[in-house]
Amino acid sequence: MSAEQTTAKAVEEQDDRSVLRQIAESSGLVVALAVVASIVIGAILVVLASPEVEEALGYFFSRPADTFAAAWEAITGAYTAMFRGSVWNYNGDTFVQQFRPLTESLTMATPLIFAGLGLGIGFRAGLFNIGAQGQIIMGAMIGGWVGFAWDLPWGLHLIVAIIASVLGGALWGFIPGILKAKAGAHEVIVTIMLNYVAANLIAYALSTDAFQLEGSDNPKSPPIAETAQYPLILGDSFRLNLSFLLAIAAAFGVWWLMERSTWGFRFRAVGANARAARTAGMNVPLSIIGVMTIAGALSGFAGSSQILGTESSGLTAGVAGSFGFDAITVALLGRSRPLGTVMAAILFGGFKASGPALQVQAGLPVDIVLVIQSLIVLFIAAPPLVRFLFRLPAPSREKVVAA
Repeated sequence: MSAEQTTAKAVEEQDDRSVLRQIAESSGLVVALAVVASIVIGAILVVLASPEVEEALGYFFSRPADTFAAAWEAITGAYTAMFRGSVWNYNGDTFVQQFRPLTESLTMATPLIFAGLGLGIGFRAGLFNIGAQGQIIMGAMIGGWVGFAWDLPWGLHLIVAIIASVLGGALWGFIPGILKAKAGAHEVIVTIMLNYVAANLIAYALSTDAFQLEGSDNPKSPPIAETAQYPLILGDSFRLNLSFLLAIAAAFGVWWLMERSTWGFRFRAVGANARAARTAGMNVPLSIIGVMTIAGALSGFAGSSQILGTESSGLTAGVAGSFGFDAITVALLGRSRPLGTVMAAILFGGFKASGPALQVQAGLPVDIVLVIQSLIVLFIAAPPLVRFLFRLPAPSREKVVAA
């Protein structure tokens, strides 16, 4: 082999090693391995919670194979039940029964997509907005009131109700934005307080004549008028509605906003270095207000997907569920990017949809799903821990500085 060939081969090997190191150092790999680690630890918890494994452990030294078989059966049973409950129920008698789990996952993912996109914008702008829960509640409350109290033609009624939801969420995002920009109030504290305010406000509203269902003592509003409900995409057999398609459209809109627009550049510049952005002539307070308002509007959209879609039977105090808090994990898991947020939301939507199947078919507590979600948050929040567990190299200093 000539010297030139030897040199070329050495350069090629060096390039291969460089590519492999870039993959090993990438944040995307850390996210994927965080999910894997969470599933593995979840499997261990499934084994510990299995009565069959506990029984087999009683005679482990006489027949150890029984314990391992019971553990394997518990793990496969749990994750098979989660698959059947969130993706495809191959035991279903009809196509509708088989396909419904996937549509339920997408239905559960819809508010997470909206809220996660809004939180992701804030994270990229250097604002830790954790007020999505309150913004969803306000969006659902105002949009729901328009949905059951107003009498408008079909089509127009839905549009007006959606706008009301978006404005309700935007208002609840504008408040911490203006306080942050003008008074220096910390957005974390303000948004936490506003979450409590929104939760108590909807509880109070449902006790008034304007919101409470006539002739009922339960804290529930009248059902949403059919003219204000999101149309079902796949017919009456499934709950998936038009809001899912709007959520995907919103993801494209957020991508364009953050990557192609002047406002998005300003948001990212403020998040990277607010002082440098101010020196460059950017209006930092206006950017802060804009980011928080847009984030609130998207969370209000999430509220509309709940009250005008899946929860159209009537407004309740639990209309937001835990979507606002789960959206924080979704945004972190998706690295605050639209595509990553959509994929993370679908993953968490699948977790939520699989809970009943895990409880009924596998006989395990639904809390296992919550534990897996919490573990994902833990590993996402501690990348060095994931790198230590999987023996990944630490990012180069240049990448850390650039980030």
